[in-house]
Amino acid sequence: MRNGLRWTGLAVGCSVLLCVASAQTPPTPQSIIEATISNENAAAARHDHYLYVTYERSDRTGGHLWEERVVDTDDGRLRLLLAEDGKPISAERHMQEIDRLNAIAADPAAFARRQSSVLNDEKRARELLEELPHDFLFDNVVLENGTWRMNFRPNPGYTPSGIEERVLHNMAGRLVIDAREMRLIHMDFHLTQDVSIGFGLLANIHAGTNFISDHQFADGHWHTVHIATEVHARAMLIKSLNLNLDLVRTDFVSLDRNLTIPQAVALLEK
Repeated sequence: MRNGLRWTGLAVGCSVLLCVASAQTPPTPQSIIEATISNENAAAARHDHYLYVTYERSDRTGGHLWEERVVDTDDGRLRLLLAEDGKPISAERHMQEIDRLNAIAADPAAFARRQSSVLNDEKRARELLEELPHDFLFDNVVLENGTWRMNFRPNPGYTPSGIEERVLHNMAGRLVIDAREMRLIHMDFHLTQDVSIGFGLLANIHAGTNFISDHQFADGHWHTVHIATEVHARAMLIKSLNLNLDLVRTDFVSLDRNLTIPQAVALLEK
């Protein structure tokens, strides 16, 4: 009887030790990123919409700093220009903005068709994130102040296929992930060396090209609050390309998920 109790106690003790050891086993970088990808995709599938204000300097703005009121819909992003380089736009320019938005409201299907080919910033960040678990190596992985922080670099054992993979495979960068929510806080990629496409006849993408995405939790929701891209390339022998963007988003207001384009225009024009 005593032997039986002794063996039972030993078995229970071993089980407890195994459970403790299992609980203390740290997650791998791949499992952290895969959990984050799952949560980011689930959030995107909810199609949450917001009214917010942006401050953007880019090729689209001609290098000027534009302040815009923005509404996201299922069919695309609508903007109303408020100020340029810190100064409110003129009454004439404001009316041009209103006329442009009214034209969109009058033919929302045409707007939706034009926007269908536009890759938004959140989707671009998710696609970059999805490439990481299998194609990159990770180091300096630490859990600090409730966040996972890690660096990543190309896996030399992976052979990329296709132009996009070749470019991505020459990038390195850093991730910061909320350890409790498993949501992305910060991601930056930078190209470590020049990449030639078509032996340099089609394009050369130069080292220093980068992409940055910052996210923040506020009012019960995660928001993309900063996007920055800098692309240096030479295309078709003679054309130099510098695709630059620095965008800050603020003052988020949650909207109905079934918001239509005419309703979005009405909100912007209030």
